[in-house]
Amino acid sequence: MAATSSDKIDVLIYGPLRPILEKGFPDSFNVHHATTQADLEALPAEVKGRIRGVAVTFHTVKTDAAVMASLPRLEIIASFGVGYDHIAAAHAGQHGIVVTNTPDVLTEEVADVALGLLIATCREFIKADRFVRSGEWTSKPYPLSVGSLRDRTVGMVGMGRIGQAIARRLEASLVPVVYHSRNAAAGVANKHYPDLLQMAKDVDTLVVIVPGGASTNKIVNAEVLKALGPRGVVVNVARGSVIDEAALVDALKSGTILAAGLDVFEKEPAVPDELKAMDNVVLLPHIGSAAIVTRNAMDQLVVDNLKVWFAGKPPLTPVPETPVKGR
Repeated sequence: MAATSSDKIDVLIYGPLRPILEKGFPDSFNVHHATTQADLEALPAEVKGRIRGVAVTFHTVKTDAAVMASLPRLEIIASFGVGYDHIAAAHAGQHGIVVTNTPDVLTEEVADVALGLLIATCREFIKADRFVRSGEWTSKPYPLSVGSLRDRTVGMVGMGRIGQAIARRLEASLVPVVYHSRNAAAGVANKHYPDLLQMAKDVDTLVVIVPGGASTNKIVNAEVLKALGPRGVVVNVARGSVIDEAALVDALKSGTILAAGLDVFEKEPAVPDELKAMDNVVLLPHIGSAAIVTRNAMDQLVVDNLKVWFAGKPPLTPVPETPVKGR
């Protein structure tokens, strides 16, 4: 016998709608959609009162305590992406709401982008591309790049899954790697620096891949950039909030550091005009995981977390703030 409407499980897709999310649930689910918080607030109270699961589909959609309170039957929030600083996960945990993210399925993709961004920044790929397109190459050779990976030591700011994948790529390229994190990473042989400033003094390149949030807000600040020095290169594939963007602009303009490669920004999609005008900066539109195959895998993991939860099983990838040992 087919499930009646009242028997079905109501879930909300909160944020941008994509095919796997829209069509990935079986007939036993009622799927609702709200692109923005205003759309969510406009849902009838009767609908909000039935919603038991939420798929948060992008990091720009904030899911705070007020959003959770508006959904009195909420059991689980399945978030798209590894970072989940846009979700009040600690609050969720305190109120019996499970939060999941999408680790692993995007690790290698983001690591590829990080290495590509670092090489493009050091070897001036974007600037060289413009040189060819402008026709200048017909009249003069392109000048030697100041930057190179050959004489660098990379300091990883963060050494989680993605950080370790980036480190593997760098080491395969014969680039020495050290790292900073609050605690030493289990099973990682690279030198660990508990103090970020000391690491910045000892290296000339920072690759930033830490979660966003209050604990990492502007951890790469003017003092860290000064310690990195005039050969310094900064690559950020984490969150825009982890770098003091104004201090970075000043450091690039003054020659305090050499260059930067940025996939994320403090107020994206707004990017400071000063950064856009610089030749020593490579700018990407937050595309770390933005390949069809990887984004599809992330969407599927969001759906799968909700499906297994409502099948009475533990979620596949709960975040530490909301651990689940069983149902």
